[in-house]
Amino acid sequence: MVADYGTGSPHQRLICEVRGGDPGYGETAKMLAESALALAFDEDLPEVGGGQWTPALALGQPLIDRLVRAGIEFQVVGSGA
Repeated sequence: MVADYGTGSPHQRLICEVRGGDPGYGETAKMLAESALALAFDEDLPEVGGGQWTPALALGQPLIDRLVRAGIEFQVVGSGA
């Protein structure tokens, strides 16, 4: 996964590996369920403006924390400008 993150200039590009179980059904179900739980229960979600946002940007660190507790691993393997 490669993502541009941040709102300031310059943006920082991070390259991340995501690991877990079966990427088809098992991990997709975890990601959907944890995203829904974050929307329903987490009060410290990032404030975002209008438009379309990916779950990672709209739900931020609370979603990442939930996914890690559910057994999904994230590791930054590189970065660049």
